[in-house]
Amino acid sequence: MKVAFVLHAHSGYGELHYDLMLSVGEALATWQLAASPVELAEGGEMPARRLADHRSAYLEYEGPVSRGRGRVQRIDGGEYELVSQGPLRWEIVFSGSDLAGRWELFRPDEGTDAWTLRRLGPA
Repeated sequence: MKVAFVLHAHSGYGELHYDLMLSVGEALATWQLAASPVELAEGGEMPARRLADHRSAYLEYEGPVSRGRGRVQRIDGGEYELVSQGPLRWEIVFSGSDLAGRWELFRPDEGTDAWTLRRLGPA
């Protein structure tokens, strides 16, 4: 089943970073990335810090973030398919304008918010 995702550039609140948000039920599972994953080569990876879930309103939102936490700009969005999901690994196929193909989010153990985003290849 395909569901929505969005990739935001988040500026004005610490260093420029990117928020990858995946629609899961009524919320958006969210990871913070230091750089945009769009140009990541096959096999390339980057750290991804798991954040608290966000409201689904962020799927379409651009603008200031409440409580002076900067602003977000929508970089890409579209649909994704969750191929597999477990506590330590999610395999995902993105179908966005720029973020596309097969990816995985994984972490070494359940006791940390430190994940890794890896590009596996085309869908």
